[in-house]
Order: sequence, then C-alpha cells, then structure tokens
Amino acid sequence: MKASKGATLAKRLKKLGRDLSKSLSEIDFSDAVPWVYNPLEYAWDPYAEYLDRFSSSPLDCLYLGMNPGPWGMAQTGIPFGEVAAVREWLKIESSAKKPAREHPKRPIEGLACTKSEVSGRRLWSLFRDRYGTPEEFFRGNLVANYCPLAFMNDSAANVTPDKLPAKHRASIQAACDEHLRSWILLLEPKWVIGIGGYAEEAARRVTSGMESIQVGKILHPSPASPAANRGWEPIATKQLIELGIWT
Repeated sequence: MKASKGATLAKRLKKLGRDLSKSLSEIDFSDAVPWVYNPLEYAWDPYAEYLDRFSSSPLDCLYLGMNPGPWGMAQTGIPFGEVAAVREWLKIESSAKKPAREHPKRPIEGLACTKSEVSGRRLWSLFRDRYGTPEEFFRGNLVANYCPLAFMNDSAANVTPDKLPAKHRASIQAACDEHLRSWILLLEPKWVIGIGGYAEEAARRVTSGMESIQVGKILHPSPASPAANRGWEPIATKQLIELGIWT
C-alpha cells in the first residue's frame, strides 16, 4: 500500500512538472536573456527518477531554492544537484540529454560533468552529515526549486530570475506560484524552508492563508555570499535549530 501511495504521489508530481515546463516554454525571454535552459525538458529522466524514489507525504520540511545553477540542476536535473552528490549519495543513475540549444561555454554533460556546484555540495553535505543516508533524509524531507529555468547572458554568466525585467518576473511568478501551491497541497509539509530570501518570499506568498504551514529561511549556500563562505554548514544548522526543526 505504501509503495502504491508513493508511486501515485510521484506520478502527480511529475504531471505538475510537465505542466509547469509547458507553461514556461510559452514565455518568450529573448528580449531579456539570450539563453534559457529548461532541465525539465532535457534532464527529465533524472528528475523523474528523483521523484519516483524520494517523494513522500506528509513532509516535515520542503526545502525550496530559487532556480538551477549552471553546474547543479542544469547538469543533473536534480534541485541543487551537484554532480558528485547526485551520483555518489543520491545514486541517481539517469543522466541528462542535450538541450535543443546549447551555449558553447555551458555544455550539458550530465553526470560526466567535472565541475562542482558549490551551493549543491554544501547543501547535500549538510543533509548527509545530519541524516547519514538518503532514505533517512527523504523520510520527511524533499528539496525543490521554485523556478526550473536557468538563464544566461551571451558571456554565459548566470542571470537569476530576480534580475529579469518585471514582465518576465510576473510571468514566472504566475506559473511557479501555481506549481508550488499544488506541490504544497500534495506534500503537506509542516515547514517550507526558503534557501535564501527569494525562495522564502515565494513560500510566504504562496502559503498565505494556509495556517497549518510554517515558513522559515536558511542562508543560501552560494559562494557569492561572504557569510556562507565563513562557514555555511554551522550557520544553517544553527538556523534550523532556532526554528525548532532540528534539535
């Protein structure tokens, strides 16, 4: 019965992912950013494997990031999906294919990518050190990204969603808020933890009026953050203890 329930949940989450991917594919970003990667298209197989293996409900915590990093989810299809963590700890076997249009400085190599996404390495190391095994972590937790698209300028520099023009931010918000709301209703988390301020703001907006759900934030593990570079894991651990999530 438990396996059947899990399979049904994963099927519904995958349907929501397909719907979100389709909605976002209808937005023309060309006047704002010349390059857009959608891992829910070319990296669908590992993303689907992630949901098939690890989604469960109800949750203690849904950890929410902003959008894919160039060496993380953009390569592996897994939120914060640093290659070594995906391959060696999560043991995801499916690999990404190639996007229809690939920036020469940001090739998609899937699990063969040799670059490390620092944010993902820090996040999954925190969970590995705390829980030991993926099975123990995912028993009551899941990691997701608010927006599944990665944006780049012509030089291949990463462009985060909050830096896009207002009309594009509004289009993303309409599609991604609906998707996140559906996820929350299915997963029934006690907490939604924004990994950084952008994700926390999205979580608070979407859960407004949902009295049973609490929202918190931990510091984003990005190396662009001076605070994160001064010891992100103990900072995040302290924040989760102060929220009452960890003891």
